Amino acid sequence: MADGVNRHLHRAVYVTQRAPVHQEVARAACPDKIELVMLVSPSTAEIIDAVADAEFLVSERSRVIDAPIIEAGSRLRLIQRLGLQVHDIDLDAARRAGVPVCRWPLPQCTMVAEHVVMQMMALLRRTREAEQIVVEASEAWGTPQRCDADTFLIDWSRMQGVRQLRDCAVGIVGLGEIGTELALRLGSFGCELRYHRRNRLPDWAEEQLQIAYAGLDELLDRSDVVVLLLPHSAETAGIADAEFLRRLRPGSLLINAGASSLLDEKAVAEAYRTGRLGGVATDGFAWEPVRPDNPLIDLASDRRANVVLTPHSAQAGLVIDVDVRRAEYTNLLAMLEGHPLQHRVA
Repeated sequence: MADGVNRHLHRAVYVTQRAPVHQEVARAACPDKIELVMLVSPSTAEIIDAVADAEFLVSERSRVIDAPIIEAGSRLRLIQRLGLQVHDIDLDAARRAGVPVCRWPLPQCTMVAEHVVMQMMALLRRTREAEQIVVEASEAWGTPQRCDADTFLIDWSRMQGVRQLRDCAVGIVGLGEIGTELALRLGSFGCELRYHRRNRLPDWAEEQLQIAYAGLDELLDRSDVVVLLLPHSAETAGIADAEFLRRLRPGSLLINAGASSLLDEKAVAEAYRTGRLGGVATDGFAWEPVRPDNPLIDLASDRRANVVLTPHSAQAGLVIDVDVRRAEYTNLLAMLEGHPLQHRVA
């Protein structure tokens, strides 16, 4: 129930910075037994006032939840962050107050992170070239033999430039929710991880993700793979321009799964042609649907090019509707019904 006044309901203060369309879906997904008080980009004073008689505090993606806010919520039973990043929640203050803190993974962020891993693997393993070699079935590779337990021919095409993800130096530009999901996955592969963002994470959060902060110049110079996960803004539009690309390690791979506006597509195409880039993958384009004169399409017309283009499909098939968002209230209902909490961090 959204923004009601029924005192028989359990009040949840919901803090968000997202657009009205997202707010409405969150309201519609709210269980009937919960009174939802939604605060949009509130001040600390507004949150303190709202939590005074609330049982739950839900924070969407990011917002400092400090000791004064937690102490003001004398009736709080749960603090939940929608997303994985909890570095801006005072976990020690929550422990002192006896208030559990949980995080809730966002399926759309998980999907995009998985898509980036696919992009990365496709470039490192040069999968377009490998597929084309098979499709051509050229006699240049020798006379085919039927394979059995003793007869097979490993690497019969003698491909060059194939690399492992293990021990790869990966730089993530824009470490938000998607970047956090990505770092968790890449850590399992044994990658050397660096990130750059406007506000550095605390030491304990970096240690948890096994990731190191770097200035942008250092990150570009020391990364085998650079992943762009920035949102659109006047500041980030076209950030991957000729000057940016000149600062990359020669032969490095560039991946974009952030805003569609991040790439200077002409400059990126030229950097690939000259060998400055060893591969390019993007899920977004300056014009969508993509225009036929996009310079990246010309690159990809070479079926052996180490170029992976996808039609803004990293989140394909997932609609963030009421049914999906209803899951975000699972822990609130669990607390009311005496069930174990999921994804608890404090």
